Amino acid sequence: MDPFSQLILTISVTSFLTFQWLFHKVSPWMSMRISTGFLCLSDKQKVEWNSRTVSTFHALLVGIFCLYILFFDDAVNEDPVWGHQSQQTQTQSNQMCFFNRGDPTLVKTNVAITTGYLISDLLLIFYYWKAIGDKFFVIHHLAALYAYYYVLGEGMLPYFANFRLLAEFSTPCVNQRWFFEVLGYPKSSRPNMANGVAMAVVFFMVRIAVMPVYYSRMYTVYGTEAFYLVPWGGRVAWICSSICLDIMNVMWMHKIARGCYRVLRSARQSKAGTPQENGKTD
Repeated sequence: MDPFSQLILTISVTSFLTFQWLFHKVSPWMSMRISTGFLCLSDKQKVEWNSRTVSTFHALLVGIFCLYILFFDDAVNEDPVWGHQSQQTQTQSNQMCFFNRGDPTLVKTNVAITTGYLISDLLLIFYYWKAIGDKFFVIHHLAALYAYYYVLGEGMLPYFANFRLLAEFSTPCVNQRWFFEVLGYPKSSRPNMANGVAMAVVFFMVRIAVMPVYYSRMYTVYGTEAFYLVPWGGRVAWICSSICLDIMNVMWMHKIARGCYRVLRSARQSKAGTPQENGKTD
């Protein structure tokens, strides 16, 4: 095992242990001090609360890391398939292009953190199945781990793996909506409406608006020599999963937009109708 593989393994294990610690120790301790409503929750709700708290922390951590890589990792941005620039060497008879399969270090580190989180979350899902068990999340986590194998084990497709992790930025708002709901906040309350609008905007920005950029980049590398160096399993994990995920993203965006519109319209109508119903104004 080469040194970098040992580093990736260490990061993944450390990530797993850290997220377990956050779930069992940090989240309960912190939640009791931030929200008095936490103590009134049922045991099942506390499990989901801690799970979502850890999810939010993971989303912010890897999301910020993703932005840094997207803007400052030149090698990954210039060679999205292998994370290194192609090197051309000219001989007397012809010119040949060689692709250096070195490790895209930053992306693999970020994916290793996510891998540790996914394994940790899977363990919690199975252990607390009655509280947070969900077949969809199990399938999602296993599919993601399958795709990340090619990133961590082979060092391939770093740009696309990193780009996909940008979607994590929508997770905190989704979790916050659940927090407001379980604490009894009305849908028409200002915190709930503000979070709903933020959720719709952020979800659109990181999951829908970025699609043309993602697929145009995929189109530019399709059929190149670097593309054909990716095994069939890697191509399936990359292309098919991207299409399926984006179909779901469009469906979710439609539901989120409709829900946001209904809440805002209801609040506007309620506010406009109150003086007329009372027969007086302030």
